[in-house]
Formats: sequence, C-alpha cells, structure tokens
Amino acid sequence: MRSKTKREGQKQVDQAVAPKSVAASAGRRTSRNSVYVFAAALFLIVAGTMLAIGWSVLSSGLVIAALAIGALVAFSVRIAPQWERVVILRLGRFHRVAGPGPYFVIPVIEHAASHVDQRMVTTPFSAEEALTADLVPLDIDSVLFWLVWNPKDACVEVEDYASAVWWAAQTALRDAVGRINLAEVATRREQLDNEIKEILDEKTRSWGITVVSVEIRDIAIPKDLQDALSKEAQAERERNARLLLAEIEKDISEMFVDAAAVYDRNDKALQLRTMNLIYESVKEKGGLVIAPSAFGEAFNNIEGFLK
Repeated sequence: MRSKTKREGQKQVDQAVAPKSVAASAGRRTSRNSVYVFAAALFLIVAGTMLAIGWSVLSSGLVIAALAIGALVAFSVRIAPQWERVVILRLGRFHRVAGPGPYFVIPVIEHAASHVDQRMVTTPFSAEEALTADLVPLDIDSVLFWLVWNPKDACVEVEDYASAVWWAAQTALRDAVGRINLAEVATRREQLDNEIKEILDEKTRSWGITVVSVEIRDIAIPKDLQDALSKEAQAERERNARLLLAEIEKDISEMFVDAAAVYDRNDKALQLRTMNLIYESVKEKGGLVIAPSAFGEAFNNIEGFLK
C-alpha cells in the first residue's frame, strides 16, 4: 500500500516537472494517417506492377526485386500535410525545406531530419512560488501561443524547440514577476503579458519561432497574505471615502460662506430663504406652522415683498 502511494506521488511530481508543451504537442488531434496510407499504396502499386509485368517468368528473385523497388519508391516519394514542413538534410548538411504536398528524397544521400508543424501551438506553463520585488511568493498559471515561421532554424538551431519554448516561458515569467510588487501584478496584468511576450520574442527569434501572445490565467496569493491584503484594501476604500466626504464638506462650507455673505448684504434674500425652508418643511411633513405676523403678511403680499 505504501509503495503504491509512493509511486502515485512520484507520478504526480513527474507530471508537474515535465514540460507541458510536449504533452500539448502529443495531444494534437489532427491525423497523419494519410501519409502512411500513401506510402503503403505506392509500395503496393509499384511492387504489384513489377510482379504483373514479370508474371510469366515469376521467380523468387523477381519477387525480392519487386519488393525492394517498391520499398525504395515508397521511401523516396512522400507527401507532407498542408500544415507541415519537412527539413531535408543531404549528407548531413541542410539542403531544403519541402512541403506541403509531395516531395522526393534520395535514399541514403538525403533524409527527413524533422517534420515541423507550422500551426498555432498552445502551451500552458506556470511558475510556482515566483518571488515579486517585495519578496511575496506567487503561484501563476499562464498560456503561451506561438508558432514556427522558419522550419530550418527550428531544426538546426535548437535540439527540441517545443521544450525550449516551455522552459524559456517559465524563465521569462519569473523574471517579469520579480521586477514588480505584489499590487502591480494584479493591476498591470496586461502589461505583464506584453513584457513576457517581448522577452520571449527576443529569445526565440533566432530559433525561427514567433510568440503570438501570452495570457496570465490565474494568480494564487498565499492564504496568510489574503486576509492582510483584504484588510489593506478595505482600509484604502475607507480612506478614499473619508477624503471624498471631507472634500464635499469643504465645498458645502464654502457655499454656506458665500450664501451668508449674500444674506448679510440683502435682508430680503434671507427672509425669502426662511420662507422657502418653512414651505419645504410643511410640504414634506405636513402640519401647522405658527409664524410671526411679519412673516404672515409677507406670505399674503409676496408680490409687494419682492418689489
């Protein structure tokens, strides 16, 4: 039981450490069966034709010769799918890039060194406990979109370009996160994506690879820091609310000062304001208002009062 648990744990560790780009490449759904079917059909056609021609003098030597020539033709004439380019080496040196469609390889002298897929590749990658500039460890999950634009460089300049891109993406992510603080990681996510893309572009350009985009999917903050950040954000919101309230009170007080100056210069304006307050109070709450006779006369003769 312990050994089984140990094996399962080791398997999880291996999956976590293994380059995910390789797993992503292996999971492609497009089939290359047509290439193998073409080779098998070509072999059968050539060998069958030779046997049919020499049927009258059929012998074991003829059968062996027909099979050998059929295999030679099948290995020489090949096809590449629309999305694939084939790097051909002649006597160990780069000669040409073939495809898509049919292409010819001289047996022994030439061989297909690499079949390069030029479609868009999606590679998930992550950085565990990547330290920010203020030494906060973060777990970050990202996705990389890239493609091969130069099959020759991808084959000649780097041994395994898919794994190289994955490792370069991890390094670039850690490098970009280490330059900024924790608060900037959340607020500058788009800028962080562009920065990682620029770092990867500079590194992979010589490999014949173009990085289309980098997208950060998730940022995991340690649990012991989540409460502290929540309290800090709440305190910041309360501070902003208090500052806004203070500014509003300041504006209102300035308006009161201006109104007091107007009322001080004009007694009628003060009386009109008093009458308006009394009216608004009665209109909203209802009830009876007892006012001095001077106010009563003003209500009865409002037109003369305004004159």
